[in-house]
Amino acid sequence: MDLSHSKALRRGRFSEPGRLYLLTTVIQDRAPLLSHFQSARLVVDQFRRAQYEHSARSLAWVIMPDHFHWLVELQDVTLKTLMRRVKSQSARSINRARNRTGKLWQQGFHDRALRREDDIQTLARYIVMNPLRAGLVKRLGDYPHWDAVWL
Repeated sequence: MDLSHSKALRRGRFSEPGRLYLLTTVIQDRAPLLSHFQSARLVVDQFRRAQYEHSARSLAWVIMPDHFHWLVELQDVTLKTLMRRVKSQSARSINRARNRTGKLWQQGFHDRALRREDDIQTLARYIVMNPLRAGLVKRLGDYPHWDAVWL
């Protein structure tokens, strides 16, 4: 990963409360640590916590074995703060639960700002269909780590 490029992306990042964002982040070295059921659910706990704390409203998400996609409406924090909290708290919880130490997430994250006129429901369907496209399941209902407000 070209760190100078990722730093440039972070410097130019703009956080706008009320805007919709698609957020993606990856496990260090793409290790499939989230294929463990409990580990994936600990990430879900952080999505719920962000909503409870009025940091972000979750619209859709999927947790894959080595990354997640999260469609949110940003609320009372910056993107950087939201992702720092989710990543640090989930890393702490997963490391404790798995009796492991060390870095869990790769540095940085990808964000894409969306417009209200974008077809958000189609994007949400695309997000939650990731396990099917990856060949992890034959039916979406067989995959436990996804949700969307419309489905």
